[in-house]
Amino acid sequence: DIAEMNTAFMAEWGEGQPIVALIGEYDALPGLSQKKQATKEAAVKEGAGHGCGHNLLGTASVAAAAAVQKWMQSSGVSGTLRYYGCPAEEGGGAKVFMARDGLFDDLDCALTYHPWILNMSSKGATVAIQSSRFRFNGVAAHAGGAPHLGRSALDAVELMNVGANFLREHVLDGTRIQYIITDGGQAANIVPETAEVEYIIRAEKPDYLEEVVERLRKIAEGAALMTETQYQETMGTAYSSMMPNHALADLMYAALEVIGPIAFSEEEIAFAQEINDAFPGTNEDYAQKSIDYFKAAGEFEELLLANKHLPLRGENFPSMDAQIIEKGATDVGDLSQVTPTGALVTACFPTGSPGHSWANVACGGMSIGHKGMLHAAKAMALTALDLYSDPCLLYT
Repeated sequence: DIAEMNTAFMAEWGEGQPIVALIGEYDALPGLSQKKQATKEAAVKEGAGHGCGHNLLGTASVAAAAAVQKWMQSSGVSGTLRYYGCPAEEGGGAKVFMARDGLFDDLDCALTYHPWILNMSSKGATVAIQSSRFRFNGVAAHAGGAPHLGRSALDAVELMNVGANFLREHVLDGTRIQYIITDGGQAANIVPETAEVEYIIRAEKPDYLEEVVERLRKIAEGAALMTETQYQETMGTAYSSMMPNHALADLMYAALEVIGPIAFSEEEIAFAQEINDAFPGTNEDYAQKSIDYFKAAGEFEELLLANKHLPLRGENFPSMDAQIIEKGATDVGDLSQVTPTGALVTACFPTGSPGHSWANVACGGMSIGHKGMLHAAKAMALTALDLYSDPCLLYT
């Protein structure tokens, strides 16, 4: 157990500098159980499934760690190799608590990976995020007979939402304010004694995230004052923004080039096409979306357009996302705030497969996902070998 979590762990081999970490994640998403087939069918009714490929993510890092350990042992090279087992990236964020407890403080760098639809070292950032539940408590009353005696918690929730919607105009570009009402009362003829709303705030920098959250708290205070209710905030998930290391990304791309592209079989390509056919229109405009998204596509624009109908992409790309700030969030951000972090994605899913979908689960459980997983393991292992062989790379 580490960081007070009985599903988190750390393994270490070797001694001395440099200290290089390989990061593993493992968790699943509710309701996404899926058989290894190109049509939607749960393997376990209402069961969980790896809709984000974290079964591949944790395993690739283990494979890389095993390969690097054997190489270090046989070559006699000095240094320390660590593997971090990190649960609950999808909600909870183990790395947040690991960072809090100083478990990353002595690292020289960390190497990370995530399944995706193509092979690329990543230089893109992500936003910082915080979720909170605001629960209001008022006074119940008969809504018809004595409404004047009631103090509606639901009124407070709705007034808070109105205030938050006005706040949207006065935040920096790239900021997101999202909410759902999780408790709106029990019956329309009762003034609600309790009501609750959950907010998720996203911002490009952690300090600005906290600024927006503080303004939201003032809105909650104002809603409580207007309705003569009380409120309590329960904080949920909070992740820092991702700060990828560009030098490590370049090393990881060099490793991909040594390995070469993934060779997908005709059967795998046919399977991927069936997956894409289940999501009409997604694959057709994939290439154009890629060009629009990756502003630095440059010489790869022609390649992307020429192969826009391909259901699987096995070739390797250098980082095309250096100017991009993803609006998604990950607890890898908290790792990257502490130590230089290299990021990599590999082709484990068809080009038209939506994130967090049954299609990802199907492909992640068969050879398509497995090939992408091993591609990542090889790239991370080769990158680690470069760092141990020439530690000066960590300081250039």
